[in-house]
Amino acid sequence: MIRTSRIKESRAFYTGLFGFKVTYETPWYVDLARPALPPRELSLIDLGHPAVPEAQRLPVRAVRIVLESEAGEAELQHALSRAGFDARRVFRPPGRAPGALTLMDPSGVRVHVVAPA
Repeated sequence: MIRTSRIKESRAFYTGLFGFKVTYETPWYVDLARPALPPRELSLIDLGHPAVPEAQRLPVRAVRIVLESEAGEAELQHALSRAGFDARRVFRPPGRAPGALTLMDPSGVRVHVVAPA
């Protein structure tokens, strides 16, 4: 679960770039699923909503999500530009082979994208 103040932008990021589908949605909570084997699930919650306990109303500070993408790096870069994704949020850690990128989602969560071996 990702606590965020940018729920709409985060929803668009995961559905638009990674094929997650919305399985449940309210204005302050979104469940996402990515059909694959095994299936992947992700939840987004508005950190300012009263249903979130006061002690947990902080954005996510550190999480690592690894997603496999059948798309090659050039195809992923094209999808990022089509989606209006800020290229400054794409990182290539030193020593990483082509086909591995690290993106930052609208909430500041780093998402490591790898091509299947």
